[in-house]
Amino acid sequence: MNPAPPTALIAEDEPVLAAVLARTLQALWPDLQLLPPAPNGMAAVAAALAHRPQVLFLDIKMPGMTGLEAAHELVERWDGERPFPLVVFVTAYDEFAVQAFEQAALDYVLKPVSEARLARTVQRLRERLQAGADAAGALAGLVERMRGLLPAVAPGPRLSVIRAAVGSMVRLIPVQDVVYFQALDKYVSVATADGEALIRLPLKELLAQLDPGQFLQVSRGAIVNLRHVAGASRDDAGKLALQLRGRQDRLRVSPLFAHLFKQM
Repeated sequence: MNPAPPTALIAEDEPVLAAVLARTLQALWPDLQLLPPAPNGMAAVAAALAHRPQVLFLDIKMPGMTGLEAAHELVERWDGERPFPLVVFVTAYDEFAVQAFEQAALDYVLKPVSEARLARTVQRLRERLQAGADAAGALAGLVERMRGLLPAVAPGPRLSVIRAAVGSMVRLIPVQDVVYFQALDKYVSVATADGEALIRLPLKELLAQLDPGQFLQVSRGAIVNLRHVAGASRDDAGKLALQLRGRQDRLRVSPLFAHLFKQM
């Protein structure tokens, strides 16, 4: 029985450029099955999780969620037996291309897409797919290289007290009492040993105001207070979670941050 043809997803917010890339790919790689293109990073994440393609072409600069952020999100949410997709970043900005190529992607292509350059990328992709890297190895390799691409935050004034809403009341919570912060829809939950409260400060801005020696980001949507971490354990699927003092719940750690707790 012949193996199923490989599938690929293009994420590009400019329809004309997405169409050009698709046509060039089809000419260079006739048996490649292209999924409907994703117009932004959020759509790319949803489509990749739904269809599990073997290859992702991610435009770095997209509104709402960049290609780098989409790759980051997928690393956190990918599971199952299928290998993590091979990632190619597409960019009009040379500095981003170099960063992506050296730290996170199998390859990159510059806009406007050159057929000769894309042909070299296709050859590399076909060789990698033929080698059949296992899911764990492919994911671990991408995670290792993605660490350097996590968005940096500018340091701000250190917070000592959190002003948080509990129902109709405002509660003043000393920062050292916070067990973890977790992003919700429009809010961030402030978890302490005796309950939760809500604040309306983006997690990225909050992280910049916390002591980096005490607070660590452990996933795209969570920051933990190291003083309240009692231990770490893995489930049967190998996913890491933190045991917290004063809390019954456990805090999941993204693969991108699991290396911070190797010794626990």
